[in-house]
Amino acid sequence: MMALHPKVIDLVLDRVWRLLAALDHPEEKLPPVIHLAGTNGKGSTQAMIRAGLEGAGKSVHAYTSPHLVRFHERIRLAGTLIGEDALSALLDDCLAANGPDPITYFEITTCAAFKAFADTPADWLLLETGLGGRLDATNVVAQPAMTILTPISLDHQDFLGDTVAKIAGEKAGILKRGTPCVVGPQPDEALEVIEARAAKIGAPLLVHGQHWHVWEERGRLIFQDETGLLDLPLPNLPGAHQIANAGAALAALRHLGFDEAACEAAVTTAEWPARLQRLKTGKLVSLVPQAEVWLDGGHNPAAGEALADHLSKLPARPTYMVCGMLNTKDIGGYLRPLAPLVERLHAVAIPGAAATLPAEATAAAAADCGIDADTDDSVEAALTRIAGENPEARILIAGSLYLAGQVLGANA
Repeated sequence: MMALHPKVIDLVLDRVWRLLAALDHPEEKLPPVIHLAGTNGKGSTQAMIRAGLEGAGKSVHAYTSPHLVRFHERIRLAGTLIGEDALSALLDDCLAANGPDPITYFEITTCAAFKAFADTPADWLLLETGLGGRLDATNVVAQPAMTILTPISLDHQDFLGDTVAKIAGEKAGILKRGTPCVVGPQPDEALEVIEARAAKIGAPLLVHGQHWHVWEERGRLIFQDETGLLDLPLPNLPGAHQIANAGAALAALRHLGFDEAACEAAVTTAEWPARLQRLKTGKLVSLVPQAEVWLDGGHNPAAGEALADHLSKLPARPTYMVCGMLNTKDIGGYLRPLAPLVERLHAVAIPGAAATLPAEATAAAAADCGIDADTDDSVEAALTRIAGENPEARILIAGSLYLAGQVLGANA
């Protein structure tokens, strides 16, 4: 599949429409769809909505990307990750239907996911965009039940535009006439674009700060919309930024008619690996038995700010960072918020990632941000060095979902 197109990313929908037609239009045979786009928080919000729907006894398909350890993570069929035999047969069918025609890896695998979702009964489909929205391969469902826009900030500027407003214009491309859209907290310039797009096409909005509100109070999550107030436990996904993500999930569930029990399940039972995940056991953790180890796949300035906020609220402990990033990311913008909190950064390259930053480049960028930095050949080597220097350190492994996936695989 990788050989069918010279580019990894090529944002047009013509190839997707062609293959979907050859597959007899599975995108027209789906259960009700909730379509999510945004820069940060898509996966966490999706995970919480899925937990809420499943808590209400519903069967749920889910599509997400990228995967962390195995490709199968991208396609969840009625609550269960797609099996090896089913995935292999599905991809064979899509390759045969496509023939030698150009199509990107993400496009053909998204078409495969649509076929799987159409062929397997479920009550709902949660559909996460890969990149952008307007021209994303997932944006082929004519009338989703709901759309959701999580917080928008700078990322993927080479493809989506160099301002928050331009990026918001691409993300808002998932809005559909008559389909309600839950809008998470947004910068003013993003919200203006979203509201203008919604007004133009007739998409009703449910906007954070206008139609729904969410906040933490005395160790509880408080949510309020036009139907009333919910007093719930804090999200089990750690980080203050998960309050807003939970708010978007709750706004969606409430608008769709789900009760307080479903809402509580959304915030208390969601699982989403590599997002401020505390690693307590495993092969890598055994290298630093006295340390406190965290893993996070965030990789843009907004993710750096969320990480810094979380670290600042933890009990005081020397914090060391193991960082590997892609060369397409704003590494300075990501590391700058973390600089006052990190004792030392150990830079690594991401094995097998063609776009990885060399460890030396990551270390130099960290130094430019005022972080004491050095390089290591691997995450294992970095952990061993940190354990030798400060056995009881807090260790944050972060900078890329690709790195996070490799760490989860190696730690199993």
